Amino acid sequence: MKTIGIIGAGQMGRGIAQVCAAAGCAVILQDISAEALTKAVALIDTGLGKLVAKGKLDDAGKAATLARLRTTTAVADFAACDMVIEAATENEALKIKILQSVDAVLPPAALIASNTSSISITRLAAATARSDRFIGMHFMNPVPVMQLVEVIRGLATSDQTYNATVQLAEKLGKTVALAQDYPGFIVNRILMPMINEAITALMEGVGTAQAIDAGMKLGTNQPMGPLELADFIGLDTCLAIMRVLHEGLGDSKYRPCPLLVKYVDAGWLGRKSGRGFYSY
Repeated sequence: MKTIGIIGAGQMGRGIAQVCAAAGCAVILQDISAEALTKAVALIDTGLGKLVAKGKLDDAGKAATLARLRTTTAVADFAACDMVIEAATENEALKIKILQSVDAVLPPAALIASNTSSISITRLAAATARSDRFIGMHFMNPVPVMQLVEVIRGLATSDQTYNATVQLAEKLGKTVALAQDYPGFIVNRILMPMINEAITALMEGVGTAQAIDAGMKLGTNQPMGPLELADFIGLDTCLAIMRVLHEGLGDSKYRPCPLLVKYVDAGWLGRKSGRGFYSY
């Protein structure tokens, strides 16, 4: 795992790129937007600068990390990668299209991991010609800070692929939780219904957004209230995951809250749009 490709220069992709480069891997960060790549590198530089300011990294370490990172808009540049980690938008059709294009240029022994937070790894793997070398690697947000990586084996994932993925996660300083390939895996199977229920409580007037978040933070010792967390994740992403849970498990308890649907329809997506359950 000397060279890692990352698909997508958004919040998750750039975080994964940063931790991989910091761990000594050569990183190729790909996105269709050159502007997004420029922004991602600037934000990685800022993030590393904060570590320097805190004494967790020196200037030489920061420079070396950035030197191991290069960007591209061409999928063909992944031809030398040992593994590619897909961190595109949580849209299955889009992911499959991207994964198939990557599969076509990778060397035969290379692995593909998806950072999907809910979509079937078995189904994504089946869209490629390397189901045995395909795995789920769900990083938590923000990647440089959060300790956990969910590793999800598809039906055809080989032991060799699993072991190599765990070794990479540990090299990145992460702790692995092995999850079975069911909708939402572990974290979002539990987290998203809680967020959805908090939104339902808001819709029904059980409490204000502030009261709901204060209740969960102070009453259950959570560092962030569920509505604040939803804004941080992105309400469109929350809705996409709830729909995967609802469709994949078929239980009405996973039905997305109508208020969540309404906010997404309005373009109120949380922090990234400037407005969600709170204004930013």
